[in-house]
Amino acid sequence: MRLSSAQFTHTGAVRDHNEDAYLSFPEDGLWVVADGMGGHQAGDVASQLICDTVTSERLRHGNALANEDLKRAFLLANERIRQYGEQQHPGATMGSTLVALKIVDDRYQVLWIGDSRAYLLRNGRLQRLSRDHSQVADLVEQGVLSEEEAESHPLSNVITRALGVEDEPVIDVVEGEVLPGDRFLLCTDGISKEFELQELEALLAGEPIDDINQAIRHSALVKGCRDNITSIIVQVDHQMAWSDRPAVQGDSTLPLGQWNV
Repeated sequence: MRLSSAQFTHTGAVRDHNEDAYLSFPEDGLWVVADGMGGHQAGDVASQLICDTVTSERLRHGNALANEDLKRAFLLANERIRQYGEQQHPGATMGSTLVALKIVDDRYQVLWIGDSRAYLLRNGRLQRLSRDHSQVADLVEQGVLSEEEAESHPLSNVITRALGVEDEPVIDVVEGEVLPGDRFLLCTDGISKEFELQELEALLAGEPIDDINQAIRHSALVKGCRDNITSIIVQVDHQMAWSDRPAVQGDSTLPLGQWNV
């Protein structure tokens, strides 16, 4: 199958440094977005350590990572972030969110921890694949807050999970079938907090994906985005070659799972 992607990261309209980082390997069907936490330098290092670790593990495995190899790379990144924090910033909280997309044959897998998000545009409709690991997301699930109230809640920036914070981080996983014309969006909360779902849906329906990313970046800056902004759009070619088995009709996303690394 043929996959293409467009990506950008930007400091945003207010911040003076960028704690986001990303990886894009369309030839391997692998994309990663990370959003560091811990302040200047610490946050920068945490997100970059994730990307550097995945890159080095990819090279070690011959420029390709199987799903299990990718999970082990995240485990190694978790250890490296914790070691760096203990040595350089003792007593401080240092970590990073993570969202990754891996496409193998006609299946996708999304892995995430924190509040960086994954979306899927299919047949013109946008759905969120990930669920934020945050205090307000927990309150929404408990019925205490509505989705609308959560977006403007004073605790909206407080996450409950991140890579580098725990010895054994819990990363959520969702997977499903890839269909011709699918379009995935991976982004940090600097993007998701600036746009309603309907706005992102309208933007992602455009062509080509490079222009869509330019539009997202421009719109976020015009909105005065208060955080760093990072976006990766992944396009599945309409002329994909399929196996002989029948295609699954409707929503093929499997229920959320978790794995402890």
